[in-house]
Amino acid sequence: MNNEVSPVNSTIVEALQNNKVIAYPTEAVFGVGCDPDSEEAIMALLALKQRSIDKGLILIADNYEQLKPYIDDSALTFEQRERMFSSWPGPVTWVIPAKATTPKWLTGQFSSLAVRVTDHEIVKTLCRIYGKPLVSTSANLSGLPPCRTVEEVQEQFQNSIPIVQGLVGGRKNPSEIRDVLTGELYRQG
Repeated sequence: MNNEVSPVNSTIVEALQNNKVIAYPTEAVFGVGCDPDSEEAIMALLALKQRSIDKGLILIADNYEQLKPYIDDSALTFEQRERMFSSWPGPVTWVIPAKATTPKWLTGQFSSLAVRVTDHEIVKTLCRIYGKPLVSTSANLSGLPPCRTVEEVQEQFQNSIPIVQGLVGGRKNPSEIRDVLTGELYRQG
């Protein structure tokens, strides 16, 4: 990714602090996200996407430490952790047992949570500056294809959310999703 100047600015950080939904480039498509600890922001995101709370959400982070408040790391064996770490940072999302304290607005109907340590420099910078992971779901309205450019996000969402300027990574498909305990593939990357 050739983004020499960070497009993460105070407007984006303030939007997150004020329980707003933002859009940002990821490895393959633009994502919409928000503060994972803000029920108000999550509900706004679900309404925007016309998505059921039961489905659960993905958290995207700069590093594994940012994810530990939400997942039960102690449930993983050394081998499971090594398999996960061998794919990070990168476009593989792992479903991990959630901590009992993880809000249902993140896990939905599940006792697990989908998480990813990204290799997209803009998202890494955003999570580093904000100091925690972000919710990450594809930037598209129900029934429409995921946005791959700033212009597509502006068009689909009618300029209703702040957008982190930048380019998506070179991947064609959204992230692969696997179960960390079983290795089962939920979504091909």
